[in-house]
Amino acid sequence: MLDIFERIKENPGPLGQFADYGEGYFIFPRLEGPIGPRMQFQGREVIFWSANDYLGLCNHPEVKEADAQAAAEYGMFYPMGARAMSGETDQHLQLERELADFVQKESAYLLNFGYQGMVSTIDALVNRNDVIVYDMDSHACIVDGVRLHSGKRFTYKHNDMVSLEKNLQRATKVAEETGGGILVITEGVFGMRGQQGKLKEICDLKSKYNFRLLVDDAHGFGTLGKTGAGAGEEQGCQDQIDVYFSTFAKSMAGFGAFLAGDKEIIRYLKFNLRSQIFAKSLTMPMVIGGLKRLELLRTRPEIKAKLWENVYKLQNGLKERGFNIGDTNTCVTPVMMQGTPVEATLLVKDLREIYGIFTSVVVYPVIPKGMILLRLIPTASHTDSEIDETLAAFEAIHEKLVSGYYKEQEQKLLQEQGLSFKPI
Repeated sequence: MLDIFERIKENPGPLGQFADYGEGYFIFPRLEGPIGPRMQFQGREVIFWSANDYLGLCNHPEVKEADAQAAAEYGMFYPMGARAMSGETDQHLQLERELADFVQKESAYLLNFGYQGMVSTIDALVNRNDVIVYDMDSHACIVDGVRLHSGKRFTYKHNDMVSLEKNLQRATKVAEETGGGILVITEGVFGMRGQQGKLKEICDLKSKYNFRLLVDDAHGFGTLGKTGAGAGEEQGCQDQIDVYFSTFAKSMAGFGAFLAGDKEIIRYLKFNLRSQIFAKSLTMPMVIGGLKRLELLRTRPEIKAKLWENVYKLQNGLKERGFNIGDTNTCVTPVMMQGTPVEATLLVKDLREIYGIFTSVVVYPVIPKGMILLRLIPTASHTDSEIDETLAAFEAIHEKLVSGYYKEQEQKLLQEQGLSFKPI
């Protein structure tokens, strides 16, 4: 019989194999100082492109004041207990009402965390007779929620409506046999490559197939749509999204999340979400601070306008220089190149240590083998000069990549340090 710890030692996983080489620098890097467009990394200042603080609210004086006052009045623990037991307050209910109104839904419900909230939402919405159909590029929180499902589930090709319709036909046959229903799940914005989910086209299929739609709009909330209500508003189909989900960890510069939809459905989820029923209530500084953040989203449209000014400047600058940023139509700005994981670490090290640019790097297994993805998240706080510095740095490292410089350095590194990474 195998000792499971022995297996873990022998196979640390696709990312774990890089732990000795990359921990603390490429994986689990430590940034210091106030969150903003410039932070400290390993003793030097870098232009920071990896915060999801789209609207620059992390250090907004009104937000910090609201957070501080709530912490001074209530502390970090209040309210005591889960909301179902002793954690309900007028402020929680007020934030839910205002969130529902903002995203044009009847009702909303606060969640402590986005990831576990999505997992639990999927678990609560379906039973073993139901069928789930979801986009194959969905975020891990959706994938893990689907894994809990004891019934049938089908994936459709990313943003491919022909594939979705084929799987809806399969799902319909299964649901007719089991007496269940169909839940379609997608994202408002796919966070790696920045495409919007094809929500309008999915909603149009409701006239042919009987299904309900759950949308994770973590990156769309606050950034898309005339009012900032997200990808559904942007595409003119917000009213057809049955359950709308978003996190506070992006535009709201905080933690927690929420669900919104018809009153009856949200009430059902409120009484059946295990991640909330058995978890402590969202703390008062985040709830009261959330009310202030939402107020700024509603009343300061110039913040979102500045964000998009920076998005266009960065993305247009990259395209003008010949970079492949895919078909992003959101703030998420992926820069895609060809290379190995080791080449990726070498060019990222140059970006950080020579040019003072900090951005996230993504390699296989998150994206296909042979691809390097550098993901930039522009915010309303970035300046023109920071964008210009970044564009110049990207030109420099790209020239080194295509010239074979990083490939040569990879071979030297592997030989000198005796490293051997499995192409898994």
